[in-house]
Amino acid sequence: MRPHLPILPILIPFAAALLQMVCRRLAWQRVIGLAAAALLLLASGWLTQLSDDGLLRVYALGDWPAPFGIVLVVDRLAALMTLLSAVLGLLTLLYASAGFDERGQHFHPLFQLQLVGLCGAFLTGDLFNLFVFFEVLLLASYTLLAHGGGLARTRAGISYVVLNLVGSALFLIALGLLYGTLGTLNLADMASRLLLPGHDAALARVAFALLIAVFALKAGLLPLSFWLPPTYTAAGTPVAALFAIMTKVGIVAILRVQAVALAPAMPDLLAGWLTPLALATVAFAALGALAANRLRALAAWLVLLSAGSLLLTPAQPGDQVAAAAIYYLLQSTLTGAAFFLVAGLIAGQRGDCGDDFRAGPPTTTWVRIAFLVVAASAAGLPPFAGFVGKLMLLTTLRQTEAGTAIWIVLLGAGFLVMATLARQGCILLWKLPTPRATGPAPAIAWQRALATLLLVAAAPLLAIFAGPLGDFAQRTASQLHEIGRAHV
Repeated sequence: MRPHLPILPILIPFAAALLQMVCRRLAWQRVIGLAAAALLLLASGWLTQLSDDGLLRVYALGDWPAPFGIVLVVDRLAALMTLLSAVLGLLTLLYASAGFDERGQHFHPLFQLQLVGLCGAFLTGDLFNLFVFFEVLLLASYTLLAHGGGLARTRAGISYVVLNLVGSALFLIALGLLYGTLGTLNLADMASRLLLPGHDAALARVAFALLIAVFALKAGLLPLSFWLPPTYTAAGTPVAALFAIMTKVGIVAILRVQAVALAPAMPDLLAGWLTPLALATVAFAALGALAANRLRALAAWLVLLSAGSLLLTPAQPGDQVAAAAIYYLLQSTLTGAAFFLVAGLIAGQRGDCGDDFRAGPPTTTWVRIAFLVVAASAAGLPPFAGFVGKLMLLTTLRQTEAGTAIWIVLLGAGFLVMATLARQGCILLWKLPTPRATGPAPAIAWQRALATLLLVAAAPLLAIFAGPLGDFAQRTASQLHEIGRAHV
């Protein structure tokens, strides 16, 4: 079993999707989906534990060697991101099993295919296969976004599809240019060949620039980020929570390509433009959060803000910066997903008022506490993981060339988010309408309550275990950059 462990995070959800397409009864699909998600969590957890020995695990499907076959490469970063996908997959699927999955057909097979695309994108060692897994997760996300119907979802889906089709076309062009220039799309082989004479360096540079632009589109970098807030706002609650990791696919791709290929051969490709655009993204997202008129829209803007904060790191050299980015990635993804689930619970308990920022019926006490926890973490307040992650980023970025600007923008954005959450939270949860509503708030299904509480618990738990998690992030960043340095 152990030699085949790298393929299990892809194989488990794929097999589950096939079984669910055969078993059309919703009850069976739920059982298969939750069982597969639990198995995926176990397999990815085992893989993460094994990866901490520092060895690269290369899995060649069909025993075809690179660059001819499909190659999966497991390092600490790939294993950690697979584990994060599994955690989000299990909890959002549990939330959806309380009735959201009844609103349309084929939800469960598409959900499993989304996990296939996510895990494959993190594990692949080949850029063409990265394109394939991108398309798998995007095709699944198109339909998941429209699940439940509605005009808002249809409008958001159209812009989402069009922009990502453009991104896919640019991705293919970049891959064609790279293959024609270097003769391979295997990332490790490309890193070696970039340092050898005999290729068109200018053409390779253009191809990598196109590639980074595609990843920036997936990550939501300004000016390619206008699609993200309306899309995430329109999506159903569990779908939006799972989508919290979608921007991280592009960010991890940028981090990996920069560390393995660009840092040894083209260290200046990201310099001068990525940091200003990332700062602009953070400022844009903070202003968007300030103008949001409902909690789910505010959560979408916070996802974009976290993406902008993470995009500050690839252009800054050093293992410490990458380690801070990895920890911040973990906490921001889980906090963002928790925010969407809490927004869904609040909307369900407030009836016609939904999650709009206006006075409405009261919500259950524990839901209010859950909101306070995720809001404090999202705003970067102690003692939660958001504070630890932001502190790590600010500390490591302080000595960089753009350190002063980064501090001003991140602290200013944090202040705006904190003020917005404080004001709108008071209106949403404590301001009662006139005349006041009578009667208890509607009951919450146990699946939704359990999934939400487990995700909310990540905010204090990641802070409590910040020491060992920070050490693991440091080892992950060191290994990532050692792979690039090995080709020099």
